[in-house]
Amino acid sequence: MTEDESKVAAEDLAKRLRLLLDVAIAETGEEPTFSQIAAFVQSRGVNLSRSRWTYIVNGHRYVQDRPLIECIAEFFGVEVGFLVGEDGAPMPAKVSAQLDLVRSMRAAKVKSYAARTLGDISPAALRAISRFLDEEMTHT
Repeated sequence: MTEDESKVAAEDLAKRLRLLLDVAIAETGEEPTFSQIAAFVQSRGVNLSRSRWTYIVNGHRYVQDRPLIECIAEFFGVEVGFLVGEDGAPMPAKVSAQLDLVRSMRAAKVKSYAARTLGDISPAALRAISRFLDEEMTHT
């Protein structure tokens, strides 16, 4: 793996981890702590230091420690293939559902903002803006 490929892989892994952290927040109302993740990993016989977690979740370095990646995937309840971005690995249903929810919430915020900001806009124009936003959200 070249240095550029390693950098891209590290950033991709970090994005997926942050996505899983967001899903966990949506499911439980709280972000899993490093201590919770480290304890889970430790219970599987694998060590995870705070500094290693930090550079993994921030995409500073690509980790190829398969046992660690497997433990992290298990903690979040996803397949390893999804976590490492393997070609053809399906997106977990809970992640897909949360993404749909986040998109809908963002669209609703934009619609609300547009309605407040534009003030005396006609109902037809507001409906047109809403339709446009709905269409754009289905394309992302």
